[in-house]
Amino acid sequence: MRVSRLCFVSVLLPALALCQQPAQDQPLQPGTPKTKDSDASPQVESKRIFGIIPNFRTSPSLDNYEPLRPAEKFKIASQDAFDRGTVALAALFAGESQLTNATPSFGQGAAGYGRYFATSYADYWIGDYMTEFIYPTLLHQDPRYFRKGTGSGLGRLGYAVGQIFWTHTDSGGTQFNYSEWVGNSTAVAISNAYYPDNRTVSNGVSKLVVQVSVDTASNILKEFWPDFERKFSRKHRKQQN
Repeated sequence: MRVSRLCFVSVLLPALALCQQPAQDQPLQPGTPKTKDSDASPQVESKRIFGIIPNFRTSPSLDNYEPLRPAEKFKIASQDAFDRGTVALAALFAGESQLTNATPSFGQGAAGYGRYFATSYADYWIGDYMTEFIYPTLLHQDPRYFRKGTGSGLGRLGYAVGQIFWTHTDSGGTQFNYSEWVGNSTAVAISNAYYPDNRTVSNGVSKLVVQVSVDTASNILKEFWPDFERKFSRKHRKQQN
């Protein structure tokens, strides 16, 4: 649970700061007429947030919506699962778990860290395929995060959190995000095979809450990341002038 709290603190503080920005700082959506402000030039979606967090399944808008084929959902899951950022995050959380001795039977030293890293990466790998390919395909749900991009900061924050509970379907409608909750629950159940010390119901619920919390924080980052990039770009240009 400590990991999820740290994720929310690091994400929500800058996001809430953006809530105080004037409306003209909101990014334009596709199809919106450009203003004369040169800073309103189209932004290319970054494939990584902070250079490390994978951002392959973010869509800038629901305009001209087209559903994904199963092969495209598999591609998105594979991009996330095998991205260098996922490996780096697994390495980071493996270190945190070893420091706190989260699974005593793994031991310490290099061998212990190797076990922590392997299981941490397995958590990400299985979770990505369950929530972005297998269940979205079976349930005909869209695994992408569709940015709101306009409106008040608090409204966008609520929208980002809401997509954890409500998602888009391949038919263009919306429904409860079974892929997120059932997919992560399945991943947690599978993880019992390689976490010998943590097979209780309470540990399973805790893991599910942590994973959903991390996904929620990820949605918030995806919603506001273009705003951060644009502000950093403006500051950099001013410093050069």
